[in-house]
Amino acid sequence: QVQLRDSGGGLVQAGDSLRLSCAASGFRFSFYVMGWFRQAPGKEREFVAAIRASSSIYYADSVKGRFTISRDDAKNTVYLQMNSLKPEDKAVYCCARRVGSDDRNPSSYDLWGQGTQVTVSS
Repeated sequence: QVQLRDSGGGLVQAGDSLRLSCAASGFRFSFYVMGWFRQAPGKEREFVAAIRASSSIYYADSVKGRFTISRDDAKNTVYLQMNSLKPEDKAVYCCARRVGSDDRNPSSYDLWGQGTQVTVSS
């Protein structure tokens, strides 16, 4: 079955860290660019980060220097390490598989995880 499964969210305090995981199955994971997006209540889905190979990584300005995306192709998993979390990072985080050309556009992604909730208290 072709799917992405997100995990690792939770409730933390400002300044804490979390690591999200996204396990892929049913397709050749290493062939694809993978991305993370987030959506806060009442807001549009927002690009967070994308990764091709380990040396080809892109971040939204809002998370640059705090978040790190990585992948383990042997485990078919992409990660998002989130440090120095802020209350404004609160959102549902989803990983996605990119098939289009624009890393930052949700329309470039055709397969989405179910999402994992991240809540940051001040």
